[in-house]
Amino acid sequence: MDTFRPIAARPAPKRVAGLLPWLRRNLFSSVGNTVATLLLFGLLAYLAMAGLSWGVIDAVFMADADLCQAARGIGACWGVIAEKGRFIVMGRYPHAEHWRALVAMLILLGLVLASCARWFWKPWLAALWFAGLAAFMVLMSGGVLGLSRVPTDLWGGLPLTLLLSVVCLALAFPLAVLVALGRRSNMPAIRSLCVIYIELVRGVPLISVLFMASFMFPLFLPVGKSPDVLLRVMAGITLFAAAYMAEIVRGGLQTLGRGQIEAAASIGLGYWQTQRKIVLPQALAAVVPGIMNNFIALFKDTSLVTIVSLYELSGALTLAVGSDPNWRPFKIEAYLFIAAIYFVFCFLMSRYSLRIERSLARGAQRSA
Repeated sequence: MDTFRPIAARPAPKRVAGLLPWLRRNLFSSVGNTVATLLLFGLLAYLAMAGLSWGVIDAVFMADADLCQAARGIGACWGVIAEKGRFIVMGRYPHAEHWRALVAMLILLGLVLASCARWFWKPWLAALWFAGLAAFMVLMSGGVLGLSRVPTDLWGGLPLTLLLSVVCLALAFPLAVLVALGRRSNMPAIRSLCVIYIELVRGVPLISVLFMASFMFPLFLPVGKSPDVLLRVMAGITLFAAAYMAEIVRGGLQTLGRGQIEAAASIGLGYWQTQRKIVLPQALAAVVPGIMNNFIALFKDTSLVTIVSLYELSGALTLAVGSDPNWRPFKIEAYLFIAAIYFVFCFLMSRYSLRIERSLARGAQRSA
């Protein structure tokens, strides 16, 4: 008769999740990795301490040019932000009317935030956009309701950057969808026209487009009949962004098989019904990262309008700091200031893109 033989005790299984296992697996898995990790951590600690000393401990926060000159090479001069920050953010817009530019910016940002919230995806959102843009233009330009007139060549800073990026993106997206559909059209004339437009615009840099819109286009019109330079620049940026975005959308359209389109035709759906209800929702969902990447790139490319004497955020910095010899040596701190502004907006756009991707992924899982 067999006797009971107890099994010897075994060690508990090692943890494979958590901070310590991750560190052991990724940073300290071997002697070489351990040495490289320690050296990298030492370098990062040194840079962090040097940055803390330069940017905080030995920095000058008062708007005093003499103190900043005394701290050159030792600490940062954040006093340039206190002295020139308002000029950088608002540009050459009249100082007494800055409240108008601030309210206009808040209106534009409110429209963007409303468009990002699903609750506002109603038919009246388009009317809200028209009303908000009209209010923005009235506040910025004036000439009505007792507001003093401010020409567009005095617009600048962050309000101009937001205007160029938001309005041009809002106009470029539907145009890009139409051009992408046109390039896949069965009509040779429409397809050829869309191909010529895309290849022509993508074959030149944005600087050339802005130069043509600002300086060359008025030569083909009667004297005094040319549109405002801001409108010409916005048209050029819109056409440029639409050409690049159209190719992104076309890539999404190519991910769909012919079966769904044929199924839609079999139940009596027309071309535009098929595109609106079946094709475009899936195609655009597949290229959300590419579209958002194009949005972010265009938001940063608005800095190129400086070459046509429209001083947006980076151009206003050049005017504010570069023209003042007392503060010119501290342009690095000023550029870090606008870099932080650009980073905040670009980071928020990327996070919203990830939110859309997760939402679409959950929807695909439920439908499966």
